[in-house]
Amino acid sequence: VVRRRLLQRYEHQPFISCLAGFYSCRWKRYQRRRTEPGKCCCKTRECVFFPLLVGAFCFSLVFLYMWGEAKNDYNNFDWYNYGNLGFWFLWSLVLLIVAAILFMYITLLLVLAMCLLAEGQQLYLHWSHKIGTFLVLGFSITALFILSVLWGDQWKTVRLSFQITAPYLHIGAITIMVLLSWPVALHAIRADKKVVQVIIVGPYLAILLFLFLIPLGMYSPCIREVGTLGPKPALIGHRGAPMIAPENTEMSFQKTIEHGGDGLETDVTISYDGVPFLMHDSTLRRTTNIKEVYPNDTAQNAALFSWDTLQELNAGTWFLKDKPFSCMGSLSRADENQAMNQSIYKLSNFLRLADSQNKLVIFDLYRPPEKHPYRNSWINRTLEVILNESGIRPHLVLWLENDMRSYVQSVAPGFQQTMGRKAPVEDLLMDKIVKLNLAYTEMSSEDIRKYAENNITTNFYVVNEPWLFSLAWCSGAHSVTTNAVHTLKNLSQPLFLMTPQQYNIMWILTDVTAVLLISLIFAL
Repeated sequence: VVRRRLLQRYEHQPFISCLAGFYSCRWKRYQRRRTEPGKCCCKTRECVFFPLLVGAFCFSLVFLYMWGEAKNDYNNFDWYNYGNLGFWFLWSLVLLIVAAILFMYITLLLVLAMCLLAEGQQLYLHWSHKIGTFLVLGFSITALFILSVLWGDQWKTVRLSFQITAPYLHIGAITIMVLLSWPVALHAIRADKKVVQVIIVGPYLAILLFLFLIPLGMYSPCIREVGTLGPKPALIGHRGAPMIAPENTEMSFQKTIEHGGDGLETDVTISYDGVPFLMHDSTLRRTTNIKEVYPNDTAQNAALFSWDTLQELNAGTWFLKDKPFSCMGSLSRADENQAMNQSIYKLSNFLRLADSQNKLVIFDLYRPPEKHPYRNSWINRTLEVILNESGIRPHLVLWLENDMRSYVQSVAPGFQQTMGRKAPVEDLLMDKIVKLNLAYTEMSSEDIRKYAENNITTNFYVVNEPWLFSLAWCSGAHSVTTNAVHTLKNLSQPLFLMTPQQYNIMWILTDVTAVLLISLIFAL
């Protein structure tokens, strides 16, 4: 009888063995200790370390969310690293993978801890997991700090993203609180002191109440009455269609036109002999084969080359080699052959193409460096090409350059004057500005509405992700500059769009369901 009782007492517990094995590396039952609910769940050292585990989870979650929402600007991040390291690599994608792996690891440890607490087991985190926790915590804090210093505007992207994701984040947070109610209720109800019960239940209820009420402070332009959504923003190809063709090449702009883009955006540099051409970077190293043709001139400013020299370079092979975007699809054999044979594109040819297809054009005009023959006549030379050589209709040109704006207005009154920054409406009207070209981080539905009332439209750059385009659509933007004309053109409505009544119903149902489930769990 005694032996049978001992066998019954030490019967196998495979579930708890797995939990303790993965969390503490204590696979044998005699290695584990059970604790009564309401009592201290672990020794003092473990009690001190558990908040670090929770902190590592929170920081890794914040970093993963922040970097996940930064996908719209991954190309800028990779381009920044290219300028510092000298070679192209998709560092943004690597960072996203690392962040996801670390978050899943720390989440698994936290889930194991919660399950062990629910089973009344003492917590003991193995030393290897403690090292892992410190690594995750240190990596997340360091990454957030570095990105905040070098790329602080990304937090503006995060704030914008809440206007789309907040309702779903709210549901997710409430779900987590419902799942946590079981171990909280188990330990609180069986606690032998009222003080312990208050310590356990008090913070839980405070957080729960905060989550219940947080929708009162939520705002999204995509929560609106039926029939109030404005027209879909026009799409302007950023350097053409750089996800499916080499940027700033004839092929890139043709692809934008094929996919229904409404306008073309580019960057203009003037060669040493006065030929305006399309080039974003100050050097030719990234987007041409200058390393092979002129290896000693890779660091030289692009404007210091003659047009005959520039024509010798290939502007497409780099695209197939480096694959500048992580979300690039595979090209057809015909497109690959076409990309491999691209050359540097002249501004005059670019303008003729836009005029023939009735497309708007907007460009950044770069002033040549010191000792360049056209250093002081760069705007005049560009105007000569636009007005005398290209034949483009003036109303298709969105003139962005602010220098000599009054002179430009006098010689080309048909241009649509465009400003690259926000300003008081009175000043914009005085300067005859009809469009603002703003970074998407400055998006504000209130400002868009204010400018629209005075017949000033807004264009936001660079908008690649569908959620960000949806937000611009709901906010009333007139157009966006994008690398992804081929994908955004297919959106028939914003990804997130609901009426205030629908949102209130979702909010109330979520909170009521959570209250019922949590009450039921505490009652049991």
